[in-house]
Amino acid sequence: MPTVKGPDFIALQVRDLEASRRFYRDVVGLLESPQHPPGAVVFNTSPIPFAVRKPYVDLGLTNLLGHGVALWFYCDDSVALCSSLRIKGVQLLDEPTPGPFGMTFHFKDVDGYVITVHDKA
Repeated sequence: MPTVKGPDFIALQVRDLEASRRFYRDVVGLLESPQHPPGAVVFNTSPIPFAVRKPYVDLGLTNLLGHGVALWFYCDDSVALCSSLRIKGVQLLDEPTPGPFGMTFHFKDVDGYVITVHDKA
């Protein structure tokens, strides 16, 4: 029987690829990979690559993109990132609070996807 090892690539389908590229690169601070497949922007994240891409489906059919999915990003200083995002006008859903994965907070991206950030590896 084949063995599934787990996630090894994550991509969000987005309404505006360039707006999402700028958001994750210029606002969140992710570094772009030098190579991208057509219709996608890949970022140099680890241990799992992250991308934004043109949608496979009509995103206009829902206003709850990613509802029910938890996407977590590790950051070496989540409190500082939260402050930076606040200054840049990003919609924060809460303030950093201590938890089992370090200081943790949530924000929404340009499409309304909820991203969780934590700082304990």
